Amino acid sequence: MPSTNPQHKERVEEILSWYKHTNTPEQQENLAKILNYGRIGGTGKLMILPIDQILEHGPGRAFEPNPVMYDPLEQAQFAVDGGFNAYAAPLGSLERAYEVLAKHNVPTILKVNSHTLMIPDNENPKPSIHSWVDDAVRLGCSAVGFTLYPGSLYSNEMEQQAKELIADARRAGLITILWVYPRGAGLIKGQERAVDVIAYGVALGVSLGAQIIKVKLPVDGYGIVSNQEMGIYDKVPTQTLTERIKLVMKTAYNGHRIVIHSGGDFANPENLSYEMRAIREGGAFGSIMGRNAFQRPREQALDLITNLQDILVG
Repeated sequence: MPSTNPQHKERVEEILSWYKHTNTPEQQENLAKILNYGRIGGTGKLMILPIDQILEHGPGRAFEPNPVMYDPLEQAQFAVDGGFNAYAAPLGSLERAYEVLAKHNVPTILKVNSHTLMIPDNENPKPSIHSWVDDAVRLGCSAVGFTLYPGSLYSNEMEQQAKELIADARRAGLITILWVYPRGAGLIKGQERAVDVIAYGVALGVSLGAQIIKVKLPVDGYGIVSNQEMGIYDKVPTQTLTERIKLVMKTAYNGHRIVIHSGGDFANPENLSYEMRAIREGGAFGSIMGRNAFQRPREQALDLITNLQDILVG
């Protein structure tokens, strides 16, 4: 159940106020639905369950550690039982899971594009579009999600697609979540998660007009040659994860746009707890927790998610 703490309610109202002059009333309702749903609903924090890994990483890599999760019906029930704020998935998964999702009124996010391992474009990735806003409306979604790869030679094209998606979503009353994953020839190889790169990605996402930006957790260092040469952040504290997240949140209009972080590769609970504390203390809004949730045995996963949610809301 959502929190009944008056301070939490005020926090949600504050967050919604940042968008009141840009969102339509329908978009405000859908953003509020996501913020208020689930075990930590109403706190202003978010934990979303994503199941786009079936394409991004391949079905075997995603689900063989816990084969029951091959079925979107199981995924959707896990989202309910885990108290997630929303469930994000590609078109077919949402269609398969529709009965469970509708029964529990789970906020859903249609991931409209995906990248697969079978596309030989590691140097300059370019995802494919598999669905659009009309599919999200048909399935009663609250939001659409889109991945773009700043740094790729195809970034301009992806940014134009994102712009069109955001405009179409606005007309339909849906919000947009951008998965901003810098990658490609424009960046220093191996430094795609450098703090200057992640901050730049957030700046791009908010500038395009997305309501929520998802990025990976930043590491120390530089990923853009000119930033490194100029020492842009040499005098800014970036040694700890909390400090780096604070820097990233500056680019989200000094914390006035919702930024959430990737749950990343499968990790031990201690590492995940550390990252969740840094997310909270750095001023970010939460996490999209996929493989670290659904690749574990069910009861173990639910215990972990509960603990991480508690840490996130402090």
